[in-house]
Amino acid sequence: MKNLSLRQLPDRYVMVQLDARDPLPSWSTGAVSFSSITRTQSELSLIVPRHVVPADTGFDGEWDCLGIDQQFSLDIPGIAASVASPLAAAGLSVFVVATVDTDYFLVRDAAAAGAALRAAGHNVTLLADGLIQSAR
Repeated sequence: MKNLSLRQLPDRYVMVQLDARDPLPSWSTGAVSFSSITRTQSELSLIVPRHVVPADTGFDGEWDCLGIDQQFSLDIPGIAASVASPLAAAGLSVFVVATVDTDYFLVRDAAAAGAALRAAGHNVTLLADGLIQSAR
């Protein structure tokens, strides 16, 4: 699927892994532009803006987040793949979070991801130097 519109969300994001039995930390549930909370039998996994994480809490690096600016039926195949594939082909790591409305892609370098996605035919809006740059 080509010609998707993606935009970079504000903030830098981190992934925090806690024990599966841990309660949900109060700092993880505030008003933010994006967060993800997943609990499995083996872990409690949080994706939150870096600025909400207490200094004594470990996390895995910092990530930029690109979100698809469109909503799709859950029955349409290939949407996430049309974004993840060009990123992988460019040698960029990607972590995908899907919601009922749309998909989000966490990447280490938004500029490199934007270039790869534009080359694949997507429209990408990035935050850079306090200005929004949009190109295709």
